[in-house]
Amino acid sequence: MRLELSHFRQPETEFHKVYQPADLVSGEEEYRVTAPVELRMVIHKDHDRFRLVGRVKAELELDCSRCLEPFKLPVDREFDLRYLPAGAAEPDADNDEETEVEDDDVAITFYRDDQIDLNELLREQFYLALPMKPLCSEACKGICPQCGTNRNVASCDCHPQWDDPRMAGLKTLLKRNDDA
Repeated sequence: MRLELSHFRQPETEFHKVYQPADLVSGEEEYRVTAPVELRMVIHKDHDRFRLVGRVKAELELDCSRCLEPFKLPVDREFDLRYLPAGAAEPDADNDEETEVEDDDVAITFYRDDQIDLNELLREQFYLALPMKPLCSEACKGICPQCGTNRNVASCDCHPQWDDPRMAGLKTLLKRNDDA
């Protein structure tokens, strides 16, 4: 899925497309796309510089970090990205000075051969939408570490008790005092 930049001649063009999950190139992602992906954006052109301002809507399937069950995560993200030709990325060879990264520099990406990879744009937006710790719900009880039962579905009779091995020496001293 490539956006052919040579087709855009106006300073501002609206772009809208819906992609099916099968259209998206997937690798070893932490998510699965389960519903059509809607991409709407306005493409601003200034000579060889492009600015894409828009929104992506989709539905992803993730595995819960606590219970390992799959759950759906709706995605509705706005983006504002700037694209420069790949030749603009080359630093000066004679300049050894460090440069400070500005806030606007973070949203700058580079394109090659008058094309923008929309797969990469969507993948980036999906990763930005992912929570640090995906949970099916805030009240998720997780799985039992001893028997593996999903505590959201059934309860178990396990009584997890963990003994800190660093305290083993102290326990033997306490036991000796109790026996004396």
